[in-house]
Amino acid sequence: MSTESTGQPLHRLVTDHPRQWRGFQYVYPVLSRRSKGLSIGINLSIDKVCNFDCVYCQVDRSTPPPRKDVDLTQVRAELDWMLKWAASGEAWKDPQFAQVPAALRRINDIAFSGDGEPTTYPHFDAAVAVAAEMKAKHGLSCVKIAVLTNATMLHHSKVRAAMKILAANQGEIWAKLDAGTEEYFRLIDRSSVTLRRVLDNISNAGRTQELVIQSLLAKVEGQMMPAAEFEAYLDRLAELIAAGCRIGLVQLYTTARRTAETSLSPLSDEELAQLAERFRERLPQTACETYGKAGAE
Repeated sequence: MSTESTGQPLHRLVTDHPRQWRGFQYVYPVLSRRSKGLSIGINLSIDKVCNFDCVYCQVDRSTPPPRKDVDLTQVRAELDWMLKWAASGEAWKDPQFAQVPAALRRINDIAFSGDGEPTTYPHFDAAVAVAAEMKAKHGLSCVKIAVLTNATMLHHSKVRAAMKILAANQGEIWAKLDAGTEEYFRLIDRSSVTLRRVLDNISNAGRTQELVIQSLLAKVEGQMMPAAEFEAYLDRLAELIAAGCRIGLVQLYTTARRTAETSLSPLSDEELAQLAERFRERLPQTACETYGKAGAE
């Protein structure tokens, strides 16, 4: 597996996240400011199928996918190589990552993300087991396994089984919540699944383990999320917490790269800061971090 490349400026490294890395099919390294280090991504949505059609999605579905199936044997081999490469320090000798600051030269997580909703993969529990196996093999006990999810499948048996593996292996669920009302949810996430299902799944999962909530905030046709909608979003979070859902962190971020929909534009850092200020007024006991155009994912 070749690692030849040319150097890239740090800004590009944190905003350009290709899902296919050189000769690899499923596993890819990205420098992530939200993860504060190197994130080893696993793309189980190689077919580009997703049960959301988010207005801010960056996946190009106009081109055919490289393949339609997932070969877990190959996933294991690619992850094995990638973790060895990163843990040995060879990653920082690679021209692609040679300019990474010392503070970010660490493996933060193995992340199930990619070109669609990872939990829709029928053998998701087996995939998480592979990640746990490889993490243990390379002695990376401090490295998290993160699942970036829209929370639509958290009630399914295979995903619940995967959550038990996550709980035993420093796993985290990063659940998407982009709206406070069904109407705005339809505008932004465009799914046949209801917002109520998403909220119920987040609530139930959060009673089992602490969650991270990810919320993408952007302008649609030049318009920010209406103030009343942001208040409804905060209401939903307050209801989740009151119901016993443990939310360790909420990430408020905006778009950093070109989206499929040209009607979308990022918030300014000032606009994002204003929303974060209101968040902290309403939910002072809940940690909140913001990621502007340079740090969003």
